[in-house]
Amino acid sequence: MTYRIILLTVFLFGSQLFAQEKRSFSLEEAITYALDSNYTAINARRDIAKAIKQKWETTASGLPQINGLIDYQNQIKQPVSLLPAAAFDNTASTVGIVEDFFDLTPNMEARPPEGFIPIVFGTKQNASATATLTQLIFDGSYLVGLQAARTFLDFTENANEKTQLEVRKGVINAYGSVLLAEEGIAILENNIQTLEENVRETALIYENGLAEEEDLEQLQITLGSLKNQLANAVRMEKIARQMFNLALGIDLYEEVVLTQTLSSLATPALGLLNATDVTENNVDFKIANNLTEQRALELKLEKSKALPSLSGFINVGTQTGRNEFDFFDSGTRWFAQSIAGVSLNVPIFSSGMRSARTQQAKIALEQSETQLLETTQQLRLAYESAKSEHELAIDNYETSKRNLALASRIENKNQIKFKEGLSSSFELRQAQIQLYTTQQELIQAMLSIVTTKADLETILNTPDYRNTQN
Repeated sequence: MTYRIILLTVFLFGSQLFAQEKRSFSLEEAITYALDSNYTAINARRDIAKAIKQKWETTASGLPQINGLIDYQNQIKQPVSLLPAAAFDNTASTVGIVEDFFDLTPNMEARPPEGFIPIVFGTKQNASATATLTQLIFDGSYLVGLQAARTFLDFTENANEKTQLEVRKGVINAYGSVLLAEEGIAILENNIQTLEENVRETALIYENGLAEEEDLEQLQITLGSLKNQLANAVRMEKIARQMFNLALGIDLYEEVVLTQTLSSLATPALGLLNATDVTENNVDFKIANNLTEQRALELKLEKSKALPSLSGFINVGTQTGRNEFDFFDSGTRWFAQSIAGVSLNVPIFSSGMRSARTQQAKIALEQSETQLLETTQQLRLAYESAKSEHELAIDNYETSKRNLALASRIENKNQIKFKEGLSSSFELRQAQIQLYTTQQELIQAMLSIVTTKADLETILNTPDYRNTQN
């Protein structure tokens, strides 16, 4: 019995420890975790790995290339060549000697028609093995390709940085949404508790004939509405938590604990409201600049196609022929061969095709330069808009705090007046609704500070995630 009690105690204690093992995150911890585990962030790092391999692929195309070839042929029916009979002494003996020498088919006639002799050259079975080394000596397209590969890698790294910023902003918004839902539930539960007490007190007063039935019904209407809002808030909190888990890259149904409060995060970013150069670190500007560099390289590539290209090669091999498949016999004789050379390709005339392609690349470069200018203006506008939204959020937050203090006093006065019979339940309900609305406005204002600050930080690239992916 004692042994069973010990086992049961250990089991229950272990179960409690397991149940208590929930992951907890501050906002910065959540961001750090998401940058490593978020699904989009993972694929962005893979894009960088692909770009690095693509860069090496471009580099390797200009390095020595070695290819091997093993060829085997079995001429089931050997081809026959016709030689003029006049080339030989036109006697039966001569024809016989020729036929014996070239191994003619036995059933052929001694003298072919129309003065030709059928001859079979070579052996029925042939094998060869060759190896070829090629080396690019000069090609303008290759040099431009190396530069383009570096530019593409820069673009991929900038795209990864943009992904990290978006993941960060998504985590901040998701974290704030969960805190908003929790704050909303706490407020509703407190209001419901207070209102239920009012309903009980009013019901007693009504039963004693000191209040009208309408007073009780008004409070019951408000209570029912709050309970519906609470049920909906609980459902929304569940969804908000699942969105938060998705942003972090963990299972949707895993329970996590958020260690910070909404009020602790609602600190204005006053230092971000006076930025002088929006494009200096902005990722979208860097990506647009990458596009311009790419278009410039494409123009350079089209121009380089008018230059000659030079390559060299060395070919070594061996071959043999047999009438029987005995290539692996030690007595089989193989005949070696080798050749080396260079190839110079000089573009001379293309009927204006290269010129047309060059002009297209030039126009594309001009378009990208215009897009870069447009991006610069759009970023400045986005900054001014985000700045205005953040200032509005700060103003709303300060106003909501003052309004909540006023609404609380008004609701408290109406509670006292209602209990003393100096005001109606309708007036009390109006004061309560005003209080509940102000409470929601305050937490919404706090969340707005958090999200608009994240927008400003993303535009200005305040975290600056460059070179952190490696």
